[in-house]
Amino acid sequence: MRRYLVAGNWKLNLGPRAGRDLAAAVGERLRGRTLHGDVVVCPPFVSIPAVSEAAQGDPVMLGAQNCADQAAGAYTGEVSAAMLKEVGVQYVIIGHSERREYYGETDDQFVRKIDLVHAQGMKAIFCFGEVLEDRKAGRAEAVVQAQLEGVLPRLESANAYNLVLAYEPVWAIGTGETATPEIAQQMHAHSRKITADLLGADTAANLRILYGGSCKPGNARELIGLPDVDGGLIGGASLKAEDFVGIVDGAETAATDR
Repeated sequence: MRRYLVAGNWKLNLGPRAGRDLAAAVGERLRGRTLHGDVVVCPPFVSIPAVSEAAQGDPVMLGAQNCADQAAGAYTGEVSAAMLKEVGVQYVIIGHSERREYYGETDDQFVRKIDLVHAQGMKAIFCFGEVLEDRKAGRAEAVVQAQLEGVLPRLESANAYNLVLAYEPVWAIGTGETATPEIAQQMHAHSRKITADLLGADTAANLRILYGGSCKPGNARELIGLPDVDGGLIGGASLKAEDFVGIVDGAETAATDR
C-alpha cells in the first residue's frame, strides 16, 4: 500500500527564525508517533539551514521549493540540487503552477531539474494541472496528459520511489470555483493511467500522486482517503502548525481506514 505524503509548501513566507519555530512546533506535535506516511516541510532557500535542525528525518523531513536547471556555473541567483543535498534536503518541488505562470518555466527545464535532483539521490515532487480556461473548455484531461507526456518519458531514472506527482487544480485556487472530491479522484485516476502508459503499470501503481488544491484539516480525511489520492501538497494551511498537523491527522485516519 502506498504511504501518504503531506508536504508543506511555505512559498515566499517565513524567514529563518519563524521557519525554525514552525518546523519545531510541527515536529513537537508529531514526535513519538508512528506514522503511516511521510511529512515534509519546504521552506524558502534562506530558511533551510535554520529549519534543517528541526526537520531531519522522522517525523519531519526537509524539502525545497525549486532548484536550478544547471549543476553549477555562472547562473546568478540560482541554487543547485547539489547545494540542497548538502544542507539535508530530501524532496524538491519542481514545476509548481506558480513557476509555470510567473516565470515561464518549460518542460525542458523540468526534465533537467528532475534529473539533477535524482542524480543527487533526492526525490522530486513534479506538479501539473489545468487552469480555469482549460477546465471550462473541457480540456482538463488533455492538458494534464500533455504536461505528463512532456516530462515523464524523458527522465533518465524516474521510478515510484524517487518521483512524486502533485496534481494542482489551478482553476480552483482563488477563483471561487470548487474542486470536489469526485473531481480530484477523476483527475488522479486519469493521471495514474497516463503514468502507467508512460512509465509502466508497476511504477504507476506504486507512485504517489498528491492533491495540490485546498486541502485543510476538515477535508483531509475525505480527500486522502480517495483511491488515487496519496496525500497533499499544502500551501496556506502549512503555515500554521495546528492546521498542518490537522491535515496529517486526517491522512492518518484515512490510512487506517483503508
